[in-house]
Amino acid sequence: MPKITFMGAGSTVFAKNVLGDSMLTPALEDSVIALYDIDGQRLEESRRMLENLNQNIGGKATIEAYLGVENRKDALRGASYVVNAIQVGLYEPCTVTDFEVPKKYGLRQTIADTLGIGGIFRALRTIPVMLDFARDMEEVCPDAWFLNYTNPMAMLTGAMLKATKIKTVGLCHSVQVCAQRLMEGLGMEYDEQVQWKIAGINHQAWLLEISRDGKDLYPEIKERAEKRTEKHGDMVRYEIMKRFGYYVTESSEHNAEYMPYFIKSKYPELIERFNIPLDEYPRRCVNQIAAWAKMRDEVLLRHDVTHERTHEYASRIMEAMEINQPFKFGGNVLNTGLITNLPEGCCVEVPCIADKSGVTPTYVGELPLQCAAMNRTNINVQQLTIEAALTGRKDYIYQAAMMDPHTASELSIDDIVSLCDDLIEAHGSWLPAYH
Repeated sequence: MPKITFMGAGSTVFAKNVLGDSMLTPALEDSVIALYDIDGQRLEESRRMLENLNQNIGGKATIEAYLGVENRKDALRGASYVVNAIQVGLYEPCTVTDFEVPKKYGLRQTIADTLGIGGIFRALRTIPVMLDFARDMEEVCPDAWFLNYTNPMAMLTGAMLKATKIKTVGLCHSVQVCAQRLMEGLGMEYDEQVQWKIAGINHQAWLLEISRDGKDLYPEIKERAEKRTEKHGDMVRYEIMKRFGYYVTESSEHNAEYMPYFIKSKYPELIERFNIPLDEYPRRCVNQIAAWAKMRDEVLLRHDVTHERTHEYASRIMEAMEINQPFKFGGNVLNTGLITNLPEGCCVEVPCIADKSGVTPTYVGELPLQCAAMNRTNINVQQLTIEAALTGRKDYIYQAAMMDPHTASELSIDDIVSLCDDLIEAHGSWLPAYH
């Protein structure tokens, strides 16, 4: 009987997806599910929803809830799997800070959770919390697998793998839907005969191959993309594919801020041309908070909560480990020669196999030169941010921001340093002290 601990269980909808998937999986249906959060109301809402769901699909799981740091070890004790979905600082105050302070310098963002100045500071406030989790896990569940869903994926997963003994793999939603959504957006039929291969780094992994019955589909994809002239939500990725030759896994609103080409105060017309949704993440947060407030009581009072298994990787990875049935997925792991033209020890996203022995990443070899070059511009920021978090050195924060493609293309060195200082001050106790 495995124990699954969910860190950040107040994320009710996502907890329902991952844990509902587990309840519908025979190898996991009788699990002990430990919910952990520091927000009592949100924890109770998730517990009630999951209790209802559990009863409606057989009642085989055991649901437990643990509130606050003082109960964290008990939530983790004896766990086989730990799913991480925390958001340190939430939308308010921290996400608001990540967007509003840079705006004073003329630096605009779309999502700001993976790279850029927002991604850097999201990592700096999250890594210390995750290292606390790791220290507890080393004491009470040292053999557990840590399945990380929290962004910035590469920075957080890389820090866990570099600084702790905990077996960690990072999981994202973008790999498994990339090829299908690309083809469907171009009016092409997607089915199980379509073969694809993806590798790179999180949110900037490359669709290296896509074919059906041995026929390369890229020529038709590129031809259709070139002819699609109406405004749509994927224009940045089409432009990247046109210029770099390959499609990237994560959305256009994300990728617009991973590169120095799209959000430029000198060329404001690019925002309209590429249909870039500035301030998209705050907008989503406000809408999600309002939607949950409207539906909370209705959902929690309902006793007919149901669930269908989603495309999330977590339950399938846990199932593969429990029954020793191999499962292939896109995972974030340390680069130990897996991608030969990316830095050793950085965090890469590659095909992995899960089974009873754990997670085994697969060898990819060289990425196309231009794809590796673009990845390295993001890896520079990731590695410097991890060093800042692990050493407490403020100069690494400055240098991470100086190396960020979007930030560096818009601001001077002096302004970058001043912006970092302002963000450190604005975050206050959400960050540890830096020297």
